[in-house]
Amino acid sequence: MANVTLNVTDAKGQAAGTVEAPAEIFGVSAEDVQAHVPLIHQVVIAQLAAARQGTHATKTRGMVSGGGKKPWKQKGTGRARQGSIRAPQWYHGGTVFGPQPRDYSQRTPKKMKAAALRYVLSDRANAGRVAVVDFGITDTPSTKAALAALTPVTSDKFTTVVFTRDNINEWLSVRNIPTVHPIFVDQLNTYDVVTAQYVVFTKEAFEAFVAAKTEPKEA
Repeated sequence: MANVTLNVTDAKGQAAGTVEAPAEIFGVSAEDVQAHVPLIHQVVIAQLAAARQGTHATKTRGMVSGGGKKPWKQKGTGRARQGSIRAPQWYHGGTVFGPQPRDYSQRTPKKMKAAALRYVLSDRANAGRVAVVDFGITDTPSTKAALAALTPVTSDKFTTVVFTRDNINEWLSVRNIPTVHPIFVDQLNTYDVVTAQYVVFTKEAFEAFVAAKTEPKEA
C-alpha cells in the first residue's frame, strides 16, 4: 500500500507543493471503506448518543401534587370508579411511561474509533477532498485572508479545518465563517469528518496528526 500524496496550497490558494500521507490512515481503498460503513455508522451513532444530556423527565401519578383524596365514593354514583384526580386519564394527571433521566452513552472501544476515523479520512482522500493549507496568518487574525486561502480549495463547501493549539490566530480567522467547522487536531473525530465535504489541515496540524497516529508502539 503506497503512501498518498496530498496537495499543499498557499495563502492565495495556489499550489505550493505536496506532502506524503501514510497509506494506513489516508490510503484505504474505496472497497474497504464501503465494507466498513456499518462500523463508521456505529461510531457516529455512539458519538451522537454520548452528546445527549439525558436530563428529560416527566412526573408519574405519584409525583404530581394533589390527588390524595378519592374524588367520589366507590359505588352508587353511576360514574366510573376513580381513586385519584392525578391518575393518567385525568387532565393534569401523571404521565405513564414518560422519559426519565438516563445516560445515553455507549461503550465504544478505542480501536473502533481509530479505525472509523481512518476509513472516513481515506474516503475523503480518495475523493480528493483532503488538503493542507498554509494560511499565511501570523500576528493578526484575518477572516478575509482565511477565505482567500480556503475558497480556491473548498469552493465554499462545508469544511472541517484542523489546527494545532498553537494556530490560535488561524482558528480565530475561520471561526465566523458559516461553512467552516474549526477543530483542534487532538479533537478530530469521525463525526466531524463524516459531516464535512472537505477536510483541511494546517501544516502544523497535519504533521502533529500523522506523528500521533504513526508513533511507534512501545514493546
